Amino acid sequence: MRKEYDFSKAKRGAVIPSKGKTRITIMLDDDVIEYFRSKAESEGTGYQTMINSALRAALAPAKRKASEDRPLTVAVLRKVLREELQQ
Repeated sequence: MRKEYDFSKAKRGAVIPSKGKTRITIMLDDDVIEYFRSKAESEGTGYQTMINSALRAALAPAKRKASEDRPLTVAVLRKVLREELQQ
């Protein structure tokens, strides 16, 4: 392996987008970040994953209400079963 490489003419490769996720910039209070970082460290998971889970939990009541307004169809039941079986 060389001691020095010349990257002056290098080009960045294509970034492969992750499925189902979008990179954003968000400003959070320091104490919120510190809480999730310390909790994530003690549980051995990522703090961003924990923040995402907390946001999902906050959305759950609204999703539940919206789903209660719709009748249960075979298509909806199949979708729910597929989601549950994947986990």
